[in-house]
Amino acid sequence: MKKAKRFLALIGVLVLTSLYVSTVICAFSANEHFMDMLMASLYASAVIPVLLWGCSFISRLIKSDGQGQDEHIDGK
Repeated sequence: MKKAKRFLALIGVLVLTSLYVSTVICAFSANEHFMDMLMASLYASAVIPVLLWGCSFISRLIKSDGQGQDEHIDGK
């Protein structure tokens, strides 16, 4: 399980790094749609980490709720 978490964390780091690089490239691009690409890259750079944090937070809540229900059923 630890290896899977490390692998997923590495993928997350690579995705965020590529988003930051694409933001810089879009900022200096001379393309006619550079502003749209820049805004999309900035939006993704802000939203993706928040969504990942939310997913991990909810999974921890669900995991701890499942443990709490078992204790409640046992009467402890």
